[in-house]
Amino acid sequence: MAGEAGTGDCLAWAARDASGTLSPYRFTRRALRGDDVSLRITHCGVCYADVLWTRNKIGDSKYPLVPGHEIVGVVTATGSGVKDLRAGDHVGVGTYVNSCRECVYCNEFCEVFCSKGATFTFNGMDSDGTVTKGGYSSYIVVHERYCYKIPDGYPPDRAAPLLCAGITVYSPMMRHRMNQPGKSLGVIGLGGLGHLAVKFGKAFGLQVTVFSTSESKRGEALDLLGADKFVISSNKQEMESLAKSLDFIIDTASGAHPFDPYMSLLKVHGVLVLVGFPGEVRLSPLSLLHGAKTISGSATGGTKETQEMLDFCAANKVYPEIEVIKIQDINEALDRLVNKDVKYRFVIDIANSLD
Repeated sequence: MAGEAGTGDCLAWAARDASGTLSPYRFTRRALRGDDVSLRITHCGVCYADVLWTRNKIGDSKYPLVPGHEIVGVVTATGSGVKDLRAGDHVGVGTYVNSCRECVYCNEFCEVFCSKGATFTFNGMDSDGTVTKGGYSSYIVVHERYCYKIPDGYPPDRAAPLLCAGITVYSPMMRHRMNQPGKSLGVIGLGGLGHLAVKFGKAFGLQVTVFSTSESKRGEALDLLGADKFVISSNKQEMESLAKSLDFIIDTASGAHPFDPYMSLLKVHGVLVLVGFPGEVRLSPLSLLHGAKTISGSATGGTKETQEMLDFCAANKVYPEIEVIKIQDINEALDRLVNKDVKYRFVIDIANSLD
């Protein structure tokens, strides 16, 4: 029934129906197994996926639904078989918490593409038959393989967005060798994903151009994030002046937008990677054939790569721009996220507001 608080030792905020409204909820986590880690959650990033599933936009939401898959916490207990983590360690958990660990993709540390299907951090089916519940909660139990060490000294609140937004742009950038100093990168959209694509691009030594529909983003792109150029994408003259000038483009925009104008900005053998969710992708075959260009898709990354990204961010002082909120403000924050009123990622201070 809607409004039931539930029972159990794990405190959380859950949605009860497709209204997506979250309120306090209690439930019981599964018992610690030999290869599991239990962690007290301190912070959880707010992702647009939290909106999609709390409001049943995909059509498969299982209520009560506890969202959150950008989780940072402190290890409180480990199973007898856990080797690399111990109580007191700061760790992160991302978009998935299990996979078969036997298929070709798991063996290549691409667990999100597990042949049997990765188990997502919330609204997934866990190995014990229960529905997974995410990071808007006081603690979580996860197999050690899907936990990441937060480097010493890295702020835990800023680590949270890296577990989804960060790896979603870092993974394809590494796969397509966008870490070559001196090359040029275009970033379409300047939200949670886009601002991190800019930060990674600058950390890799790239010349970064931001494309946006909003003039208000110019100062943020150039002054706050350090982009080299800012272009209003609807300005045909500005766009045409950049023809065949970019080695790479990361497209984070989810609204409807044309692709041919952006493909024309790529050099020969240039690559556009789509990480946003526009309603459709339409482009002329000539946009690919002329210049032997590539359009590619990507979503999150594997465990090995995620750890590498966290270590890279610590070594290169790459920090997401965040707005820290209390769990009591989550419904307002989700509405603001829908309205693109956030710079650039909400992070819930679980430790100091969930009680």
